[in-house]
Formats: sequence, C-alpha cells, structure tokens
Amino acid sequence: MAKEKKDALDEKEEKKAKKSKKEKTEASGKKDKADKKSGGVGKWFKDLKIEFNNVTWPKKHTVMVNSGIVLGTIVVASLFVGLLDTGLLELVKFLLNLAGNQ
Repeated sequence: MAKEKKDALDEKEEKKAKKSKKEKTEASGKKDKADKKSGGVGKWFKDLKIEFNNVTWPKKHTVMVNSGIVLGTIVVASLFVGLLDTGLLELVKFLLNLAGNQ
C-alpha cells in the first residue's frame, strides 16, 4: 500500500517536472528566435543553461545503489587481480627454484 502511494507520488512529481520543463522550453523558444540572428559565445551559454534545465537528475537512493555496485565491483576485481598476481609470483619462484637445483 505504501509502495503504491510512493509510486503515485513519483508519477505526479515526474508529470510536474515534465510540464515545468515544457513551459521553460516554450518560453526559451521565443527567446531563441531572437538569438538566432546573433551567434557566438552568448548563445552557447544560453543553450547550455536550457540544456541543464532539461536534465533529469537521479534520486539519492539511485545514486547510492549505483555507487555501491561500482565499489563492490572494484573490490572484487582488485581481489581477483591480487590473487592472480600472487599465484603467478609463487609459480615463477617455484620454477626458478627447480631450475636452480638442477
């Protein structure tokens, strides 16, 4: 039940965000017509600002989960490489000892 309420709230927030973005885009579209005559750095910064307003930023929970996955993968990969390195080092030592004893 609580999950359904949360999902409904998330959907409402997304609709509000989309509506707000659409209004901003329409308002900036009127400005863009005047800006098309002029170009250069000023237009680039205005376009950059518009694009930043269109970005959908992830929620804190999503960032935390993805960060945990990345850190876990790094730990597992470094353990694997460390064990592989240690094993190959011991193998080389063993082979050198065999060659030295003959």
